[in-house]
Amino acid sequence: MESERAESRKGDDIAERLEGFAVAVLQSLPRLEGFWASRHLARQLVRCATGGGSNYEEARGAESRADFVHKVSIAGKELREAHYWLRLARRANYLDERQEIERLLREATELIAILTASARTAKATPG
Repeated sequence: MESERAESRKGDDIAERLEGFAVAVLQSLPRLEGFWASRHLARQLVRCATGGGSNYEEARGAESRADFVHKVSIAGKELREAHYWLRLARRANYLDERQEIERLLREATELIAILTASARTAKATPG
């Protein structure tokens, strides 16, 4: 595993940010109360916040440019969904740490922009 990390690959920085985003979301979830609605929100948030990074990893191993574009686009969709659930958690006052949720929302916004630009660039690049 360490030798895997030692080799630098294109997209490592984005992969690391996506992983960090997922971990930060996971770490914020225990603060959600046991109320059924907050549990529903937490489950949805776990799925899409972690789905962005896993789909990006799939994109990095894509078999073609079209496959890469498709998988990066799915990763972006997952992050947009995570952004939605985070906004909902903020609006419902499910998370007390206002600064933390704002940081997560900013990171999700930046990652969405990066993934969108990556898909657009890959689509426009000839070859």
